[in-house]
Amino acid sequence: MAFLAAALDRVKPSATIAVSQKARELKAAGRDVIGLGAGEPDFDTPDNIKRAAIEAINRGETKYTPISGIPELRQAISKKFKRENNLDYKPEQTIVGTGGKQILFNAFMATLNPGDEVIIPAPYWVSYPEMVAICGGTSVFVEAGIETNFKLTPDALEKAITPQTKWFLFNSPSNPSGAAYTRGELKALTDVLMRHPHVWVMTDDMYEHLVYGDFTFTTPAEVEPGLYDRTLTINGVSKAYAMTGWRIGYAGGPVQLIKAMDMIQGQQTSGACSIAQWAALEALDGPQDFIATNRAIFEGRRDLVVSMLNQASGIECPSPEGAFYVYPSCAGLIGRKTGAGKVIASDEDFVSELLEAEGVAVVQGSAFGLGPNFRISYATSDALLEEACSRIQRFCASLDG
Repeated sequence: MAFLAAALDRVKPSATIAVSQKARELKAAGRDVIGLGAGEPDFDTPDNIKRAAIEAINRGETKYTPISGIPELRQAISKKFKRENNLDYKPEQTIVGTGGKQILFNAFMATLNPGDEVIIPAPYWVSYPEMVAICGGTSVFVEAGIETNFKLTPDALEKAITPQTKWFLFNSPSNPSGAAYTRGELKALTDVLMRHPHVWVMTDDMYEHLVYGDFTFTTPAEVEPGLYDRTLTINGVSKAYAMTGWRIGYAGGPVQLIKAMDMIQGQQTSGACSIAQWAALEALDGPQDFIATNRAIFEGRRDLVVSMLNQASGIECPSPEGAFYVYPSCAGLIGRKTGAGKVIASDEDFVSELLEAEGVAVVQGSAFGLGPNFRISYATSDALLEEACSRIQRFCASLDG
């Protein structure tokens, strides 16, 4: 009898975590490595949020909390959804989890049966299909390539829907591509979903506040109120508030689904960290002005990286609308050779040889379901980004045609 669960046979380790770990190991060994794999802001958590956490500790807010979150935070989440997304979620329609990952996982665990399908546009965040697999569902991948700016078309969505489809998993702005859907583009997708009342929508809005230029963020149930009763709107404080380590995610949705997720969480972790919840309350209810400041810095970094990568031989890098990633194509380098005679046969070869030759750690596109591409996180300083892109230019120029 096998000791480990068969479910583990369906799951792969996180490629983004693996790249970050590899970069850390090389640095520890004395190599000059620039790590562009991690998806977290390099800014510190704002002082007012840190103070709120310290005050909570001093007040003795160190006990178990209700499973779905402290009432004050659920009220703040309810107000946030109304204020920023024009969505009416009562506090009892909200839930707080240990990061957005737990929210996603609990929703799948609460709803998926063997044979249930989840439509996932590719490229996708590496954890989506693994969560679906652990929970017994089947991922249905639909490619959204560079020719559509990494955005799913209504026709492609329509063709992917079957009687077994339970969820459409939507992420805008996207990790890994940074692509964000305009209101019109999103309406075209929700029009398709309105024709299929058995399909639910799980929308991961984690990068909501990181959109650039005059782009306006919208979310599915806001664009199409007819989807409200079958949409789970997921968000968190990690990215916009530079609170990745605090581990607070949240969602709004139908009471029946929220109760089911609460039941699972109650047997799994119970409530999220009490101190982190009080900090998240201050994040949502407190001053928001720093978000625009950080966003402007990210936008400048995006422009720098896109410009420099497009000057690299064989690289094509679209300019994304949001998040802090770019997803350039290295198709123009496939088949070329390194100075040592190694053939670049895939995006995995490209990132491996780039790390070896120049000490720049990026993530291969095949890990996100679409290649030959690679993902760069530009959540680091201009100086490091400029140096990394110069190294990438040098590496590309060194390859024989």
